[in-house]
Formats: sequence, structure tokens, C-alpha cells
Amino acid sequence: MGKENSKVEILPFAPIEDEPMSSLTVEKTKVTSTDTSPPIPSLVSEEKTKEVGLQPTGDTRSVEERNLTRHHPGHFRDDPVGFMMQMGAFYQGTGWRSYKNYIGTRILYEGYTEEVKERVLNSERVLYMIAYLAEKQANLLAQTIPNATSKMIARRKKLLEKELQAVANGMVDKLVADLNSLRFIRLFGFFVNNILVRMYHQGVHISEREFLELRRVAIHAAQNSQSLIILPCHKSHIDYLVISYMFFRLGLALPHIAAGNNLDLPIVGRILKRGGAFYIRRSWGEDQLYGSVVKEYLEGLLERGHNIECFIEGTRSRTGKLLPPKLGILKIVLDCILSGRAKDCWIVPMSIQYDKVIETETYVNELLGNPKERESLWGIVTNTRLLQLKWGRIDVRFAKPYSLQGFINEQIERRKSFDPNSEQQKITLLRALGYQYNSVSVVMPTALVGTVILTLRGRGVGRNELIRRVEWLRTAILAKGGRVADFSGMTVGEIVDRAITVLKDLIKERKELLEPVFYAEKRFELSFYRNQVMHLFVSEAIVSAAMYTKIKQGGAKSTQRLHISTLLDEVTFLSQLLKVEFVYQPGEIEINLENTIKGLIDDQVMKLEGEYVLLSDRERAIGRENYDFYCFLIWPFIETYWLAAISLFSMTPTNSPQPTTTIVNKTTSKKPVPIIWFNEQDFHNKCQIFGKTLYYQGDLSYFEAINKETLKNAFIRLEEVGLIMVKRSRNTKVMTTIALSPDYIPTRNSEGAIEPKGKLWDLVERIGKFRREGKNRRDNATVSSRVLRLAEIVGTPTTADVVMTNLMSRPVKAGKPEAKL
Repeated sequence: MGKENSKVEILPFAPIEDEPMSSLTVEKTKVTSTDTSPPIPSLVSEEKTKEVGLQPTGDTRSVEERNLTRHHPGHFRDDPVGFMMQMGAFYQGTGWRSYKNYIGTRILYEGYTEEVKERVLNSERVLYMIAYLAEKQANLLAQTIPNATSKMIARRKKLLEKELQAVANGMVDKLVADLNSLRFIRLFGFFVNNILVRMYHQGVHISEREFLELRRVAIHAAQNSQSLIILPCHKSHIDYLVISYMFFRLGLALPHIAAGNNLDLPIVGRILKRGGAFYIRRSWGEDQLYGSVVKEYLEGLLERGHNIECFIEGTRSRTGKLLPPKLGILKIVLDCILSGRAKDCWIVPMSIQYDKVIETETYVNELLGNPKERESLWGIVTNTRLLQLKWGRIDVRFAKPYSLQGFINEQIERRKSFDPNSEQQKITLLRALGYQYNSVSVVMPTALVGTVILTLRGRGVGRNELIRRVEWLRTAILAKGGRVADFSGMTVGEIVDRAITVLKDLIKERKELLEPVFYAEKRFELSFYRNQVMHLFVSEAIVSAAMYTKIKQGGAKSTQRLHISTLLDEVTFLSQLLKVEFVYQPGEIEINLENTIKGLIDDQVMKLEGEYVLLSDRERAIGRENYDFYCFLIWPFIETYWLAAISLFSMTPTNSPQPTTTIVNKTTSKKPVPIIWFNEQDFHNKCQIFGKTLYYQGDLSYFEAINKETLKNAFIRLEEVGLIMVKRSRNTKVMTTIALSPDYIPTRNSEGAIEPKGKLWDLVERIGKFRREGKNRRDNATVSSRVLRLAEIVGTPTTADVVMTNLMSRPVKAGKPEAKL
């Protein structure tokens, strides 16, 4: 039997700090499955049927915090003696640094990695796949060889099996984490501790109560050879270091970290692998052997109770907004539990929030369409300039862990027709699991200050007013069930001053006035912090934007109200338009709208007069500041979708020679309609240039509206509803092409200019109703002529707008729209 199956020793509870801990004890009762909570509150679900939901885990506001790096010197010159003592303690393994009695299945012994590789390569699944693929290839080759004998085919099959075995060996070598050396982990722990202490000088903070619950579940899981599935949000490369450091620091078995193979770089890739990382391709398509190797490795880890860490968003959030989960790893975990190979595992949603994320400047460059910089965690941790800066603090939170098997059983019990083996219901269940990191996210002071500054009218804000609005936002977040970083003993003013210090390159101060005035110096970069609170107020933001269609008209109160049925129509349209961006609360839209309006009435933002909704008298008296807050949150996203829609006019066919094909339009006539196909990436780049031009000419209010991530989501949505057609190939060398659906192709007047009418223009107008009003956009005729003229320039074909011969040689039929906006 391998050493990893040795009995787990549970030691008495040890303090997580070097100083005494509060008198909290760990119950060693059996852990049972818990009710877990639904995806984040929002407005409307994609489907009006009941979806899998998770119940709230209780009040989490009053938490006692611990700073894991307190009293740890980060600089030799600041405290030479303390620094050397700290280094010696890590090297010798003093106290918690010994890491010999961690909770969980055994790792970190000589030969661990080779044992895992041998099990994967000799598994029934991998051997079967090798034999199957070899036989398949041998039979295909036999068809090309005249008079092939059975012996020849058998020899060929045997040779192919050896080749595939070598391929599998290479896959396993790249895949399996190298958790062999305890000494390396101690040195790595010292290295990461030093980095975190120097960069985030105010510490790494956790909730003591949450840790105690996690530790209790970890003990139960270890005693039953069950895994912890760590599901953190992903905002920075530093996340990898923080999580591994925390598990080392708190005495839990290090997780095996699922990482993209883009991080398998020289030096840093090897270091991360020795710290628990295993590298997976972003996609493996039809590579059946690779899929078998990955599944066997992951299921083997689950079967033996090893902890697994999966960044479920799939990539770092460049916008600061929580991303929809990628369900690939979770699906393997779920299938493993359903098959019975692993009896159970424990889901641990986790949130890592930073006062300041070090990559935000890089994110802005990427979102503006500049070439993506090569991933370089090594570049971050060895950058002496970054290490000298003061980035504030890190807050880590854990949701209450819950049993996956218990959750599945609960769904079967609650929904008699629920079949976890159904692929569709399995996806529904996975989505519910995947969004749990939303509920545990903590809003940092920098996010509070950044959000307030970007949601106020005017060029800047005085300190007193800033403090007042931050206090309001903090209260609003807590009322929505959100979490705010706890700064015990600090006043709101001190918190604001501290946040402005951390964001000093993004927020500037004018001191030569009657009072200090703060203003956004880098609005695009600051929007990263604003978007961190967006998920809490999506419902209110959508309703407020819908109301804006009337409120912006001004005049008497009677002209600024909206009938409840009209409001429902507008909210439904916006919710459907933005469904790729946000997560909506399960349930009927009518009920969700009713609950949202009730909340806004309780907050004295809106009121009801009969069947009409309008702003409350109190909200008008305070200058619409709370109503404006919700609008300012969502306007940049509406701007992006308007930009995506207006850019489609550039696809309008002209009389000049261009790469075209024909399509039969069955919905209107049988006459072929000319279609222009564009290179997708080139078109997206042109769209960003188009957006920059509109911004500087005053037709676009928000520079962050041109970011490529939100634009990409907008084009995905427009494809889903049938406005555009996309041709993709599994061959990565074949360019993806994009074209306007024939039903939405605009007409031209006698002079050849695009006319502002038709189905596409109607959609642009519909989206435009919700946009923030500006003086450049009051005259619709002027706007249409100016914007459409620029769209013509965008549509000028370039050498990149090439269509493959197979796309040009046959007509293409337009598919039916999947949904209507």
C-alpha cells in the first residue's frame, strides 16, 4: 500500500497565530450536508422553470479576523535579526512550519509523483483507450494498403500501441503535480510569505470562525478519505500563491491546483508544479487519449481523498466582474461521485479579495486590444519595484463547506423528477455549484471608494461627501446580504483615507480648494474595482435603467412614470440582452421584478401610484443620488452592447468587389441576398477603433465601454439571437469569420448611403433608449448620419477579411434566431 493511504493523525487544535488564540473550540461531531445558497440576487433567469438552488448559510457579518502574516518581517534591513530568525524557523521546520501533521491524505514523500503516474498509465481507462485508438488507426491504415494481411495489421497495431503509450507518458509527465519534497515546500513557504508580507504590508486576513468550520470539515473528510474541492474566484496570479500559503499556514493538506498550460513556463512552471500545480490544456477537443488521462488523474485524486483547487472562472477576471463558471473540472468531479468511484467530496467556495490587484494596468492594455503579454508570475514576484510598493491587504473568506453527495441526494428528494444522470439536469446542478464563490466575495475599501467616485455626477467629490456615500454603499451591500471587509476600530473616514492611499495612482486629490476634492485619474482602471460590487445590484440597476427611458425626458412627475406592464417589457428586454454578462436569480421575472420594486420602495428610491412606478419624493429631494448610483453601475455595459449593435452596420454590402457569398432568405423572399464575411478578430479590432472614435467625438460616454471582453460577450449574445452568423473551424489555422444575418441587412438610399431604418436600426434604437443622455446625442438625425458614416469606414475590407474557398463555393442558409430581444 502506498504511503498516501497511511492513517491520518488528528492533533489537538493549534493556534493559527504564534500568539494565543481566542477561546474557540472545534466540534468533532460528524459533519453532515448543509443547505447551500442560490446564485447571486439578480433579476430574471434564462428559463422560467425552477432551477437548482442552494440555501443561505447564515449571517456572516460578525466575524473575528486573524492576520496570518502579523509580526512577520518582510525586509532584512527593517529587522535583520527577526528576518534571519524567520528564515531559520522555516528551514528547520519550527512550530507550524514543520508541516508534518497536516490534515488530509498524505503527500510530500519521495516517490509520490511516480506512484501517481504509474497508477494513471496502468489504469483500465487509459489502457483501453490506447488499445482502442491503436486498433482504429490500424484498421484505417489497412484500408489504404492493398492485400493487407491480419499479421501485418496486428504488427501495425502493436507498433501504434507503443507510440500511443509514449504519447500518454508525455501527457502524464506534463500533467501530474510533483508533490515529493517537504523541504521544498518549507522553502517555498518562506519565499511566498516574504513576497506577501512585502507586497501586501497590511496582511492576509481570514475569518477565524470560517477557518474553524473549514478545519472541522477537513478533519471529517480526512478520516473518510474524501477530498476538499476548493473553488476560489480568480483576479490575480497571486491567487495561486495565497491559497497554497494559506493551506500550508493553517495545517491543511496542500491542494492539487488545476492550472492552464499557459503557465507551464520555464522556471516558474516547475516551481508551481512542485507546489501542487498540474497543467491542463484549455481545451482538448477530440483528443480522446488526453481526455482519458486527465479524467483518470482527477478521479484518482478524488478516490484517494486528495484536495483539489479549481479556478472555476477559467481565467483571471480582467474587468473585476465575477465571470460565469467553466464547468469542465466540476463535471469530472460530479461524474466521479455519481459513478461511485469516490463516495463523496466537500465543496469549499472561497473568495480572495485584494485592496489592489497588481495586474490592473496590464488588464486595461489587454481590454483595449493591445497584444496580450505573456503570462509571467515569475515576472511579478521578482519585480523589485512591485515588491517595494504598499498594496494594502488581502482578505480571504470561505463559505460553509458542504457535501456534494448530500447536495445531490437533497435535489433528488426535493424534486422527484430530478435525474442527476440527465445531461441537461446535470448542467443545471453544476451551474448552481459553480456560482457559490459569488456569495462569499468580500468587498474591499478600495472597491467601495472606487465605486462611489465612478457613480457620482460631476468631476470630483469632496472628502466629507465621499465618506457619506461610502457609508451608504457599505450599508446597502450589507442589506443585500453581501460582505464588506472588517476594519475593527477604524472610522469610515480612516478607511476612505487608507483606500485613497492605496489607489493613489488612480485617484488624485486637489488641495488648493476650499476642501480636498478627489477625482478619477484613470477611470478605465478604476472601473475594475467598481465592477466588484456589480453582482449585488444587478436587479436594481436594470430596473433603474428601464425607468430612465421616462425619467430622462424631464418635466412633471406625471411624465416621468412608467406603467408596471411597460416596465416589465423594458426589464425583460434588458435582462435578455445582458444575460451573458450577469447571473440572474432563478424564478419568474414577474416575481423578481415585484421583489426588486418592493426593495426600492423600502429604500425610498421609488414609489407606486396605482399601476405606475416613479421616483419617490425623497429621492427627488436628494437629487436622485441613489437612483443615479444604480444607473451609473450598468450604463457602461449598455454602452458596449449599443456599440456592438451599431458596428454591425459596417457589414452592409456595397457595390464594390468584396469577399461575398449568397444566402437564401426564406423569411422574406427567395431572392439571394449578398453576404460579406469578415475575419472575426479583425472585425472586433475595428469595432474597438470605432468605439474609441465615438468616445472622443462625444457619442460614447464611457471609455471602458470599448473593452474587448464585454464586446466579445455582446457579439456572443447577438449571435445567439440570430443577428450575426459565425463560421468556426476545429482547425486552429482556419480563421473564424463573421457576417450579418440577411434579415438584418440594412438598405442603402439612391446615393449609396446606409439608411437608418430596418430591423437592425430598430434594435440600435431600442438599446439606445437606456443609454445615458448626452448633448451630442439629443439630435437623432445628426447622430445617425455621423455614426453610420463612421460605420462605413469600419466596414472597408482589408486583407484580413478573407473567406475560405469552402465558404465561398456554396450558399449558406440563415439559422432561425434562438431568442427574441
